[in-house]
Amino acid sequence: MDATRARNLGLGLLGALAGAALGYWAFFWIAHHGFYAMVLPGALAGLGGGLPVKDRSILRAAFCGALALGLGLFTEWRFRPFIADRSLGYFMTHLHQLQAVTLMMVAAGAVLGAWLALGRNRASGNKG
Repeated sequence: MDATRARNLGLGLLGALAGAALGYWAFFWIAHHGFYAMVLPGALAGLGGGLPVKDRSILRAAFCGALALGLGLFTEWRFRPFIADRSLGYFMTHLHQLQAVTLMMVAAGAVLGAWLALGRNRASGNKG
């Protein structure tokens, strides 16, 4: 990996972490106002991973997709843990009991996180 690609990967990963933090905070702010935006944490992680870079990276997209999936599940656990046991371990072993719309929104956040982090080959200019 050349120096430019390594720098872009590091910059993208830092951006993804910043986007993840913003998405986590924004989800709870929006939920406080009565809306459920579970796609937001993952999507902002991917946007943060893809915006600051000028290359296309499948490695960055894979990392951001995994980060978005984990962040979506973590956010859902913090927002609405199970009553029987509020631990993260219990939550992770009972994911199948979540509502279908919740699982779809977490998955959509993970897909958006990967897609937005993939980036474009903006350095080469417009190819037509």
